[in-house]
Amino acid sequence: MDITGNTVFIPGATSGIGLALATRLQAAGNTVIIGGRRTDVLERLRAEHGFDAVHIDTTDPASIRRAAAEVIAAHPQLNVLIAMAGIMRIEDWHRTDAFLADAEQTVTTNLLGPIRLIAAFIGQLQSRPDATIVTVSSGLAHTPLRTTPSYNATKAAIHQLSESLRLQLADTSVRVLELVPPAVATELVPGQSSSAAAMPLDQFADETMQLIAAQRDAHEILVENVKLLRFGEVRGDYAQTVEMLNRHAAA
Repeated sequence: MDITGNTVFIPGATSGIGLALATRLQAAGNTVIIGGRRTDVLERLRAEHGFDAVHIDTTDPASIRRAAAEVIAAHPQLNVLIAMAGIMRIEDWHRTDAFLADAEQTVTTNLLGPIRLIAAFIGQLQSRPDATIVTVSSGLAHTPLRTTPSYNATKAAIHQLSESLRLQLADTSVRVLELVPPAVATELVPGQSSSAAAMPLDQFADETMQLIAAQRDAHEILVENVKLLRFGEVRGDYAQTVEMLNRHAAA
């Protein structure tokens, strides 16, 4: 993916990783359109940063279709979709009544959201001579955290979706780039923004941008902090990595 000269849509960009990437992509010379559910935040970010902004609820298929039509009409040169859609819920599967609603909402947001986003934009992207779908998985797609089974599963699904789409779209102008974050200091779960185990947000975003610029043909963007989780099976220490991750999470 070229680091500049694109028109980029990032739903879920009103905070956290999405907003950090939006500001950096804009500074690198891209036109950035952000999306989110809170219109007051969208308007504030539009005023502060000069983004175009569109209301979108990535759990609602009708909202995705409407937002896609609005973005494409206003930006017919759109060639990059960053399919940011993610929640992370702590679940206890010992009791079905306690975990099921969270599990279903996680699947709807984290898996169906990106699938529906890609479906809404795939025609537009294929019409451009150089286009990219950026998916967002997680180190937990490869090393599971005991307390977040549905999150782990949806991010593993996003990884395989990315791998499969890359093969299927190889005969088109559309590339598929998977962003694989570690734990990053955001409010994805309560307390994570202040966790010593979480990678500082600015550090993550800066390293990500550097890797995208340096690895134009990359399939995955792997900051150094996520490689422990990503390659446990490759190294042959998967069981130890799982044990270490969950021991630290319980501490």
